[in-house]
Amino acid sequence: MVPIKDYPHRYALTGELHARPFPALNAPSTAVFLSVKQPHDAAARDKSLDLAHLSQLLEHYGAPLPDPAATHYYGEMGKYWLKWEQHTEFVTYTVFLEGVSDRAFDPGAFEVFPDYWLEAAPGGRITSALLRLMPMPHDEGAIADHLSDWFVPESLAVASVLDRAAVVASDFRIDSAGHLRIAVFVDPSTGSRRTGRIVQRLCEIETYKSASMLGFEMVRGMGPQLSLLDAKLTDLMAQMRGSSALAEDTLHALLDISVELETLAVKSAFRFGATGAYQAIVNQRIQVLREERFMGRQGFGEFMMRRYEPAMRTVASTDTRLQSMSARAIRASELLRTRVDVERSAQNQAILASMDKRADLQLRLQHTVEGLSVVAISYYAVSLVGYLAYPLVEVFGVSKGMLTAMITLPVVAGVWWSLRRLRKKIG
Repeated sequence: MVPIKDYPHRYALTGELHARPFPALNAPSTAVFLSVKQPHDAAARDKSLDLAHLSQLLEHYGAPLPDPAATHYYGEMGKYWLKWEQHTEFVTYTVFLEGVSDRAFDPGAFEVFPDYWLEAAPGGRITSALLRLMPMPHDEGAIADHLSDWFVPESLAVASVLDRAAVVASDFRIDSAGHLRIAVFVDPSTGSRRTGRIVQRLCEIETYKSASMLGFEMVRGMGPQLSLLDAKLTDLMAQMRGSSALAEDTLHALLDISVELETLAVKSAFRFGATGAYQAIVNQRIQVLREERFMGRQGFGEFMMRRYEPAMRTVASTDTRLQSMSARAIRASELLRTRVDVERSAQNQAILASMDKRADLQLRLQHTVEGLSVVAISYYAVSLVGYLAYPLVEVFGVSKGMLTAMITLPVVAGVWWSLRRLRKKIG
């Protein structure tokens, strides 16, 4: 066998697939679930605070502490078993206890988390739930009696899951103690591992449902601002059709709107992405339960379709609206920028025409000046030539005036010819 070097993280990555085992549960049992999230920028939080908070709880019960780099923990904690998981935005605590209290969904079960420990939590509760696991009665009427006592009928969701391995029920309402209630009636033939998987899936459905609803909360806050920006954008685009508004002023206003829309898009990008991911997990977890209708009641999937999916569609439509408005603002800015460029080109053409006209006037003026220059230079040249020719007056017997008249035309012609030749050489 030829030895081969393993990739440095091969075993760690493979181990990650098996590091979060499902709990093994038997009915009757009680599960207490808590999910904690920081209110702002939770994805970039100091995750060592999560681990320190977990260690504080384990120290309270004298349980073994987690590994310093742990992202999950499962172990015995006094008379309880604790399952802790660290996620991108939140951490979850699930405590399991054998047996159930006489009082269904007794708030006292939540006292497994000490008050001082809850007050020191690095974040706030996004959801908490009490799960009551009971052996499945032979008579469905007994289940119906329990459900009518424990839940609000109007929003109750019930389903037989995993080929009738269990019947699960919840009304997804927060009770007077601040917790969600989930009932699980387990068939006697269902193994403890399978029961643990059912409970784990139910906790995940509630966790990711609550986390995805944070996106719905965000878009409700964004609604008025988007409507205002939409109205401004529509008005500015209408102004582009007229010539009364200054194009550059309108362009600056459009750029301001584009900046606001881009700022909203950047701030909401993570939440929109996370909401879509959480919604997909909720739907996938419900799907793997393989629901069957029980006693004619709506199942978890039908409940989510009626109550949960509209909120998620609102989030998706807001994301689409924001992207559409950003694209509209960009297109309008480009069109208006084109209009400004065209107007500037027209102004430049007018300036060039004016410059051409001015150059023509300057050329005419130059020709006029050149004519005057010929006259001026000729005047002085005639005077100089006259002084040179005055001695010839007595020789030829002509007067000075006659001599000056005789030399004037040749001198003017010579000056004109000389200046024209000089201009051709310069041109």
